[in-house]
Amino acid sequence: MADRGGPLEAAPLPAELRESLAELELELSEGDITQKGYEKKRAKLLARYVPLVPGVNLSLPAENKIPGPSQTTAVPKQKSRPTTSRDERFRSDVHTEAVQAALAKYKERKMPMPSKRRSVLAHSSVGAYTPPDLQSAPPDVTTGLVQHVHYERPQVASVRGTPRGYSTSVLETADGVPVNSRVSSKIQQLLNTLKRPKRPPLKEFFVDDFEELLEVQQPDPNQPKPEGDQMVVLKGEPLSVGAPWPPSLLAALQHWGTTQPKAPCLTALDTAGKAICTLTYGKLWSRSLKLAYTLLNKLTSKNEPLLKPGDRVALVFPNSDPVMFLAAFYGCLLAELVPVPVEVPLTRKDAGSQQVGFLLGSCGVTLALTTDACQKGLPKAQTGEVAAFKGWPPLAWLVIDGKHLVKPPKDWHPVALDAGTGTAYIEYKTSKEGSTVGITVSHASLLAQCRALTQACAYSEGETLTNVLDFKRDAGLWHGVLTSVMNRMHVVSIPYALMKVNPLSWIQKVCSYKAQVALVKSRDMHWSLLAQRGQRDVSLSSLRMLIVADGANPWSISSCDAFLNVFQSRGLRPEVICPCASSSEALTVAIRRPPDLGGPPPRKAVLSMSGLSYGVIRVDTEEKLSVLTVQDVGQVMPGASVCVVKVEGTPYLCKTDEVGEICVDSSATGTAYYGLLGITKNAFETVPITAGGVPVSDRPFTRTGLLGFIGPDSLVFVVGKLDGLMVVGVRRHNADDVVATALAVEPMKFVYRGRIAVFSVTVLHDDRIVLVAEQRPDASEEDSFQWMSRVLQAIDSIHQVGVYCLALVPANTLPKAPLGGIHISETKQRFLEGTLHPCNVLMCPHTCVTNLPKPRQKQPEVGPASMIVGNLVAGKRIAQASGRELSHLEDSDQARKFLFLADVLQWRAHTTPDHPLFLLLNAKGTVTSTATCVQLHKRAERVAAALMEKGRLRVGDHVALVYPPGVDLIAAFYGCLYCGCVPVTVRPPHPQNLGTTLPTVRMIVEVSKSACVLTTQAITRLLRSKEAAAAMDIRTWPTILDTDDMPKKKVASIFRPPSPDVLAYLDFSVSTTGILAGVKMSHAATSALCRSIKLQCELYPSRQIAICLDPYCGLGFALWCLCSVYSGHQSVLVPPLELESNVSLWLSAVSQYKARVTFCSYSVMEMCTKGLGAQTAVLRMKGVNLSCVRTCMVVAEERPRVALTQSFSKLFKDLGLPARAVSTTFGCRVNVAICLQGTAGPDPTTVYVDMRALRHDRVRLVERGSPHSLPLMESGKILPGVKVIIAHTETKGPLGDSHLGEIWVSSPHNATGYYTIYGEEALHADHFSARLSFGDSQTIWARTGYLGFLRRTELTDASGEPHDALYVVGSLDETLELRGMRYHPIDIETSVIRAHRSIAECAVFTWTNLLVVVVELDGLEQDALDLVALVTNVVLEEHYLVVGVVVLVDPGVIPINSRGEKQRMHLRDGFLADQLDPIYVAYNM
Repeated sequence: MADRGGPLEAAPLPAELRESLAELELELSEGDITQKGYEKKRAKLLARYVPLVPGVNLSLPAENKIPGPSQTTAVPKQKSRPTTSRDERFRSDVHTEAVQAALAKYKERKMPMPSKRRSVLAHSSVGAYTPPDLQSAPPDVTTGLVQHVHYERPQVASVRGTPRGYSTSVLETADGVPVNSRVSSKIQQLLNTLKRPKRPPLKEFFVDDFEELLEVQQPDPNQPKPEGDQMVVLKGEPLSVGAPWPPSLLAALQHWGTTQPKAPCLTALDTAGKAICTLTYGKLWSRSLKLAYTLLNKLTSKNEPLLKPGDRVALVFPNSDPVMFLAAFYGCLLAELVPVPVEVPLTRKDAGSQQVGFLLGSCGVTLALTTDACQKGLPKAQTGEVAAFKGWPPLAWLVIDGKHLVKPPKDWHPVALDAGTGTAYIEYKTSKEGSTVGITVSHASLLAQCRALTQACAYSEGETLTNVLDFKRDAGLWHGVLTSVMNRMHVVSIPYALMKVNPLSWIQKVCSYKAQVALVKSRDMHWSLLAQRGQRDVSLSSLRMLIVADGANPWSISSCDAFLNVFQSRGLRPEVICPCASSSEALTVAIRRPPDLGGPPPRKAVLSMSGLSYGVIRVDTEEKLSVLTVQDVGQVMPGASVCVVKVEGTPYLCKTDEVGEICVDSSATGTAYYGLLGITKNAFETVPITAGGVPVSDRPFTRTGLLGFIGPDSLVFVVGKLDGLMVVGVRRHNADDVVATALAVEPMKFVYRGRIAVFSVTVLHDDRIVLVAEQRPDASEEDSFQWMSRVLQAIDSIHQVGVYCLALVPANTLPKAPLGGIHISETKQRFLEGTLHPCNVLMCPHTCVTNLPKPRQKQPEVGPASMIVGNLVAGKRIAQASGRELSHLEDSDQARKFLFLADVLQWRAHTTPDHPLFLLLNAKGTVTSTATCVQLHKRAERVAAALMEKGRLRVGDHVALVYPPGVDLIAAFYGCLYCGCVPVTVRPPHPQNLGTTLPTVRMIVEVSKSACVLTTQAITRLLRSKEAAAAMDIRTWPTILDTDDMPKKKVASIFRPPSPDVLAYLDFSVSTTGILAGVKMSHAATSALCRSIKLQCELYPSRQIAICLDPYCGLGFALWCLCSVYSGHQSVLVPPLELESNVSLWLSAVSQYKARVTFCSYSVMEMCTKGLGAQTAVLRMKGVNLSCVRTCMVVAEERPRVALTQSFSKLFKDLGLPARAVSTTFGCRVNVAICLQGTAGPDPTTVYVDMRALRHDRVRLVERGSPHSLPLMESGKILPGVKVIIAHTETKGPLGDSHLGEIWVSSPHNATGYYTIYGEEALHADHFSARLSFGDSQTIWARTGYLGFLRRTELTDASGEPHDALYVVGSLDETLELRGMRYHPIDIETSVIRAHRSIAECAVFTWTNLLVVVVELDGLEQDALDLVALVTNVVLEEHYLVVGVVVLVDPGVIPINSRGEKQRMHLRDGFLADQLDPIYVAYNM
């Protein structure tokens, strides 16, 4: 350690001072003293030895001291030390200093800290939560998204926009809502950090399908390249021939068991460190024989022997019982069975246990051997048998304690005592992806391995070896179970549980047994360092070899150095430390030997990290910051040859200064992955070739999975493992190196016991680095965030690579590997499945993802004329279509008679007075009110009289109708027509939510210039109540008339409009973008609308239709109030609100009244699919039968929701709903009914288009199921009298068939214009009177504001013409312009909802060019943060967009209007005004 202190390198320090310094370091890393205390003590210790240079501060640089209370509060001194304290696999002072220096270069960059809800903060610090700035909230015309009942979506129809008098210094949202909230300032911070360009822009591309070109990172011309000569194969010393080797391991066992029966073989310890049992060689031999006999002769199934030679048997033994394991292992070998040692499954769902089950299944294991105690501890099923573990095959369990075994007869002898060619045992290995494979080791390899280890380590008879490792696999098995028996050695086995209680136990046992060899991992050395204070009496002078089994981990060097530093004074000789490198496939690859065994002196290499990331070895001199110091792992094993080959592609030999994968050719390697021929060939039968393509040997090599190079003196150096390799762009990074950097970041004690996992996930065709750490239980939000930002900076600085996601989880929650440590593949699995449950997350996609497609450059537009010519040349028709001709369909005489609806009602009241027109149902399904023709006429007369007498209204005055859905509303509407007033239907305010719904009512009344409000008594009281007064000034209401008890009066004369073009009613609604717009409907348009619907749906007085829609605007209003009067059919009215208390109400009504035609909204359809999914059988019992339905239409102003309509059809097929019945309609503000399926004509067709082409405003049809395909369903048939054309959004020229453009419509029932658009008057002047810029420039069209395309199909319509289908893609106002492309929010939202099962709903919008994703969490709040990474991943993968902000909220927060459409702009305003009360807001860097 002394040779690596910072400014202290001048003079070597005395040994006792070095020891005190080491202890001090450990106290700090443990959290036993504070940073301040550490600095004080360190300065004190060094004061005597360091010449006082003015201005040299021995403590850390000032920027790295953490501000705040964390320094001043001393941690109370712990009495008994938690020994697992910190797995400092990676502690290195040089590295710590490098990290501190790197961080010092960074100025504090302000990153926006994530916001968290109080309840999510486990230990909230006061500063972490600032209450929303209340003064800044604008007057509430936006929806206050605060007071909702859980799960009840606010049915928002309110309006955005504020008076324009705000000062411009305040940020404004798109429609003028001023914002100066915390949220917008955080977004500003985020934008500031994103402005700094991270990486140089990349130029080249590879083509991914068509227009989306993902950038592919080109090699940097200045990157270092290997310059050495080609390496030569390195041969180890030959296996000594003269030694009298036993012919096989079993022969050795028999020899020792019979000639030296009293010699100790194995000592097992309990958790107190006492020897519980010493197994002698005689005992081992007799027990193994007993077991072999029992296995072969006493186990039967159906009178057949259960096992045949060569069968595989699972060995399930705890780490604390090596004695039983040894007997079981050798018993199996004697019986010619193949042992498969695995971990003890503690619960039914251990990390990785399922994969072990797959391994046992694929090995055909049917029997498991275990001990009595272990069997008792396994989870049991009800029957008392051992439970079936997830993924495990059915097993018979055999307990092998003495009383269960049978003594073999005298004449019985085992067959197998020679080293056969067959498999001896199978060792399991978990791959990087988490799959478990079995590596078969043959008898020959096993013998060769024992011989090679004996020769390399110079093992001799009767030596004692202390083993801390797992004896079931790897070096613990090779040294402690196999080679030891061959040489009649005595093994003292230290269980993991004892190491946890007393980390010094192995040193004490070396001392008390005078062991010559100890087998440890660097972790064990580190732990014992922490615990050694006050232990002065131990001596390690007996050791001739301290084998460090994980010497291949580059970071083991710091443990070795620190250990030597402290224990050199206790008899440990420096040359005793022997790091070795091993791999499951090749067994031991290399081991350092002490000089007396002929080993060269040990070496260190200080390598440049940047060079290593390009696979090149550069000894680093000047750049002190990013270096990796590695030690050699000694020489090649006796009898083996080693070479280094390229990691990817053909196994060419590497150059001498190049890092590659180490390969071994030896008779002592594994032979195959059991049952996996393909990957076996790749790993066990590699043939390295020279640059000229010549094989280097006629024998195949085995790949070790270790990355390294051959250094001077033929020493092997390992710099990492293939399993931990992360290839980002063209550079390679090692997970362990990144862990080391993160651990060196101050405050080091932030990470709980040093538990950090680093792995990579593939997102958008490249590896992305993910770092997951357990944080200390007492860490505050600020600490977490500060540590995270520092880690990002340190990794960026030292490794020049960005971290994609940094997640902090609570202490002790990461999955553990069987013997401590973190189960990396399981952690990765949890991260990808969204079950990691972090308590803090920081995503940095902006900085890491550098291979996004180039933003699209807008090409200069092709003129409209050239477009038409182009289409003609290509033989494409211009995209236009129309419904049936009205003149052909009926006598124009009736149409003339029915020009005014008021006339129609009077005519019906006169000719068919008792014909029922309306039935209104309540939640119980009973009829609460009805209206025949004459009843409706009389009620309308009363309303008209009241308006003229009480309201004193004149012809042409506007009247607001504020009614709940029902017959009163219809009567009031016709009452207005009877006296010449213009009705405006308004949804009544919600009594529980007056604060947000009343201002909307008020605004519509005001904007429509209503002179009077007609309503019921109850609502009158509500409008004048105290609660209403709190929300607005109630004195400003116009006259309010309640129509509940009007006198029976007739009007003197019923008003008849002078011409059909006079205004009949105003239709007000709020668009999804939050704009309140009223359109004018003339009498002519109103009757034309009814006539088209009547013809399309074949409505006659004898028909009954069921309507479950809101009656306030659009087609819902027309169907509810107008159509029945026009066509005379009977309407069964089902208010959607009633479904909340009885979901099956609508379907029961359809069945009861045998409605052939029914209409609903998407909200209703969704309620039925979700609420009745499991109840179809119950409904069938109640007699609900939907076979009467010819057509069920969803009234919508959006792209058809294919998934919803399909699942509805599938679900209710059981109740007789015909498969072809469900369809959608399409209408919009300018024309409320453009398409309607109706009863005749072909079924709606579905096409699949490429989602990526849509972003470029193109339509590209693809096959169903192809990648990026999006199903689009035709929106019903175009109504009679309606003409549709597709026009280019910018040039306004006509487009060809199957081209994407704006849908324009011309029809007698187009609205005549906007009455007013609140806040956007100037923008929409041309919506109703657009003309094409080329071609037919005479027709007047209305622009719908929706993108879509027309496509001629193979089908024919009712008149025999080819059928043109209209496909609606989405509203132009809603689209997001990002990276020069046009995205439809619904596409991004669909991807996000698919990302995890607890995402209930999602909405996206943009804010200052950042994509904001709001996700409703239907699950536990503590699981919320799992979604941040999943949402970011899916949007990157499927849409090539980087999410800027992820907002996690409760269910029901995303506002929805009555049609079930999301109100994204309201949501945006609520977000910016801090009104969402989010669970968590993550700002992606």
